[in-house]
Amino acid sequence: MHLAVLLLCAVCVACVSGARYTPDWKSLDARPLPEWYDQAKFGLFVHWGVFSVPAFGSEWFWWYWQGSLSPEYIAFMLKNYPPGFSYAEFAPQFNAQFFQPDDWAEVFEASGAKYVVFTTKHHEGFTNWGSSTSWNWNSVDNGPHRDLVGELGTAIRKRSLHYGIYHSLYEWFNPLYLKDKQSGFKTQEFVFSKTLPELVDLVMRYKPELIWSDGDWEAPDTYWNSTEFLSWLYNDSPVKDVIVVNDRWGNGTYCKHGGYYNCADKFTPSTMPKHKWEKCNSIDTVSWGYRRNMKLHDLMDLPTIIKDLVFTVAYGGNYLLNIGPTSDGIIPTMFEERLRGVGAWLKVNGEAIYATTPWRIQAENATVPVWYTSKGKTVYAIFHTQPHQYSFQLGSPVTTDSTVVTLLGTSEPLKWAPLHSSGLIMLLPELPCNAAGAWAIKLDGVA
Repeated sequence: MHLAVLLLCAVCVACVSGARYTPDWKSLDARPLPEWYDQAKFGLFVHWGVFSVPAFGSEWFWWYWQGSLSPEYIAFMLKNYPPGFSYAEFAPQFNAQFFQPDDWAEVFEASGAKYVVFTTKHHEGFTNWGSSTSWNWNSVDNGPHRDLVGELGTAIRKRSLHYGIYHSLYEWFNPLYLKDKQSGFKTQEFVFSKTLPELVDLVMRYKPELIWSDGDWEAPDTYWNSTEFLSWLYNDSPVKDVIVVNDRWGNGTYCKHGGYYNCADKFTPSTMPKHKWEKCNSIDTVSWGYRRNMKLHDLMDLPTIIKDLVFTVAYGGNYLLNIGPTSDGIIPTMFEERLRGVGAWLKVNGEAIYATTPWRIQAENATVPVWYTSKGKTVYAIFHTQPHQYSFQLGSPVTTDSTVVTLLGTSEPLKWAPLHSSGLIMLLPELPCNAAGAWAIKLDGVA
């Protein structure tokens, strides 16, 4: 059945039943977010594709080279490749010869992440599975000659992690997209012959629990037929009860419509957002894809990552941390070191992160800066600066006679005393060393 007919049928059934989601934002935005996503708190982003072969500048290599004609990228090509070399010639070198999905999954699990979002197709259009609408520009017909999306999904699910997919709606140089763009997006040949068939194929074949949509900003959601796709996804797809989506479904939709909000890349709100949100950030602060020319000072260190994670969770968000593997399928050692460091910290302090909710106060600057999370009647105070003295004050919690204070990672309750109308002062033990330089106080029985 033609995809347009399939979606139309789903829409018609929704209209008749009355108990389903209709293809409009009012209805779609009313869908409750599946609980697993808010409880997970921490996920990993993986940017991998043909751009990992030149591995220079960023994953936007093709665009900077032949779209915006960046002198730096042109010079790189002139110096390192023969005249007339095309971007398509990078694809056979995307060989993934050392890609071991079970090894990746082990690292991902060790990081403490609860979900993984994998690039199925970036703006270059190369698909990491055998897409029938991307002939010879996919990882089965070209490059690795492997179904990367399927192999990684199987390995990740063996570790009981949630599997999500990143998918770019548009493609920089696809002739069909450029033709639609030239029409002012009045025609939709690219959408119905490429974008929507790919999305449905990904859902039906791999049954992802999250779709991280991107590449939407040049055209309105009506061009992408986003609401029709999402109504099918929520009503009739095999993942309708668990699927989570972001907010990038057309020009003007981000931070406004969708399951959760990404807003801008590396979004960092100054006040508590009113809607569930996610901060995506990259260990390599310059690029999402792997760069051979990255420097150590370009990478987020472990304390910075933990501080970013804690801030995000305290303000009600999820944290999606990105890595870029090499073209031959290796997770760079520095990235692995960071991921395992996060996991080591979460192994001790994870109860202050996973399945928590924002407390009535997100942060305070008491003895040292503190961020708060909560779970039922338990409040967690997380700090990143070691106090100069053993006494430690918190100004916001209201204690009772039954309040118990502990330092996560230790078993003995801490000695404490109340302060005036609110707050408490406690005696800290010798803080256990950790590479993240962050600790969490657990307060039971406070308000």
